[in-house]
Amino acid sequence: MPKKVAIIGAGNAGGTAAMRIAESGIANVVLIDIAENLAKAKACDLEDARYSLGLDCRIEGTSDFGRLDNADVVVITAGFARKPSMTREDLFTKNAAVVKEVCGNIINFAKSAIVVVVTNPLDAMTYWAFKLLGFPKNRVFGMGASLDSARFASLISKKLFVSTQQIRALVIGSHGETMIPLPRLTTVRGKELAKILPESDISALVQETRQRGAQIVSLYGTGSAYYGPSAAIYEIVHALVTGQAKDIPVSAILDGEYGLCGVAIGVFARIGSRGVEKIIELQLSTEENAALHQSAEMIKTSFKDGL
Repeated sequence: MPKKVAIIGAGNAGGTAAMRIAESGIANVVLIDIAENLAKAKACDLEDARYSLGLDCRIEGTSDFGRLDNADVVVITAGFARKPSMTREDLFTKNAAVVKEVCGNIINFAKSAIVVVVTNPLDAMTYWAFKLLGFPKNRVFGMGASLDSARFASLISKKLFVSTQQIRALVIGSHGETMIPLPRLTTVRGKELAKILPESDISALVQETRQRGAQIVSLYGTGSAYYGPSAAIYEIVHALVTGQAKDIPVSAILDGEYGLCGVAIGVFARIGSRGVEKIIELQLSTEENAALHQSAEMIKTSFKDGL
């Protein structure tokens, strides 16, 4: 029986993620949105692409949360998008209410699902969903650092004129201004980035990575990134539904790892059919560890202040 992935929120990120999943053929997709016509329109449009692409998968659009039933994976993209000059933290109050309603429906209709949070501010919303759902921590996590790592790799690729396939980029920490790109643990053709570029160039790449999301929001003017986020969603969903475990940076619930508890934050983890199967603790330097703890405190503060 085909796996079932439910995506809550049929906006740009949710709709494009649905396209990537459907085109891969790894699962049937249900798009759920309170704007029913939007969900139905995108489902119909995706259905019509199947013949030309030689696909055979089911795609459905609805406002009925009952269609969460038997979902193996639920992806939450619903929420208000960032606007220029707005930080992810500015979104907390509005999107906390959205996530609360969504989690109530997941509890009612998809108690066995693995839940992937994409709604911003991502780390705080991931922890909020974890508290609301009461699921084991391996079954609730956020996209976050996987997208940040992809952005770091993209910028390194442009700087060095090398394929992204030859880069192993790593970013941990919050999916926000206190994210921590790790040049020391990032490699290009197997060689440490810090040994390829001078410190000034690396500092510029780190800053560009931190500002990449805000740059895209500013350029769009009335929206936020979705091609990059949808690709990061697909990478995670692929590992979940195929059982082909992959080590991916995600916003995971920590319970003592790195000396941190009671927070969702970007860390390197093994993602597989059971969700977060293992948190891979990196050998961080004193400075990197301090930065991770500072990032965690910022997430905790925004969570407490937002509620």
